[in-house]
Amino acid sequence: MDREQTLRLASCAYLQEAHNIIILGATGAGKTYLACALGMAASRSFYSVQYIRLPDLLVEISVARANGTYRDYMKKIRKEKLIILDEWLLYPLKEAEARDVLELVEARNKVASTIFCSQYDTSEWHENLYDLTLADAIYDRIIYNAYTIQIEGESMRKRKSIPE
Repeated sequence: MDREQTLRLASCAYLQEAHNIIILGATGAGKTYLACALGMAASRSFYSVQYIRLPDLLVEISVARANGTYRDYMKKIRKEKLIILDEWLLYPLKEAEARDVLELVEARNKVASTIFCSQYDTSEWHENLYDLTLADAIYDRIIYNAYTIQIEGESMRKRKSIPE
């Protein structure tokens, strides 16, 4: 990540423009750390921020659907100015999950920002988005309105581990 891009993202201008950020990299590369740093900058600028792992979000949506609060839950999560979705597409989504993700990204498209942290390159996302039609719809709403950051290098956990 170059200095200019870092300063532009830290200024939170992407939030005012409702752009997304995609952070890609291997396990332990620092995706979550960077996403949370951007979230802290947004919070300090008085934007509402929510961090959630995609698997947890999908469980929360499922529970909301089961107890009859689905519309209220989706309305609440749509209103966040910034959502950090960690572990994006770590495993393949089921049909209902992909549909919920589509509803979420559609509702937030050009209205609010989302940071997607993924181990998979965007070219591999279709494989985990249930079917080609849903995948295209989700992909289209995210990719063409996003800054992409690729983090290289070995795991920070490995570098900071206890010496043998």
